[in-house]
Amino acid sequence: MTQNEVLQVFRDTGALLEGHFILRSGLHSRQFFQCALALQQMPIVEKLGAALAEKVRGSGAVTVVAPAMGGLVIGQEVARQLGARFIFVEKEEGKLVLRRGFKIAPGEKILVVEDVVTKGGRVQETMEIVRAHGGQVLGVAMVVDRSNGQTQLVVPTFSLIALQVETFEPGKLPPDLEKIPAVKPGSK
Repeated sequence: MTQNEVLQVFRDTGALLEGHFILRSGLHSRQFFQCALALQQMPIVEKLGAALAEKVRGSGAVTVVAPAMGGLVIGQEVARQLGARFIFVEKEEGKLVLRRGFKIAPGEKILVVEDVVTKGGRVQETMEIVRAHGGQVLGVAMVVDRSNGQTQLVVPTFSLIALQVETFEPGKLPPDLEKIPAVKPGSK
């Protein structure tokens, strides 16, 4: 899939929102990707998952790890497309942890999959968990990279969309955004 085809999927499903949004990172933006709206349709999940899996097929990953909630649906589909194992990390007392009896073997080759990356905080936290359990992070795959090249993940990254999206610090909003009430549509 081309970047334009993926963007069209987001437009067609109403998953690309316009307005004034507070992102999980705390930054403000005029656009928000509500991936859950696109990923509620299994044919779309399969199509996006196949496109992302194709980009990482030669990585050698045997396990896909996704941060909950955003990365769950696409992470599981990428794992299915690769014939790999799928596990996830989830919040416990405000931080991501590996639970539910999931284990990572020493040296296990892991691919981290997320829906949208802006600053990469949840991806970085997921990578640290994998490494703390002895796993080897081979790369990070995401549907939408809206980091503007600012994330320093130190592993290969793969995305279906890489956009230069304006983001703003809370105290440095442009006048047009100051006039619009901010919405936080993502998970808290």
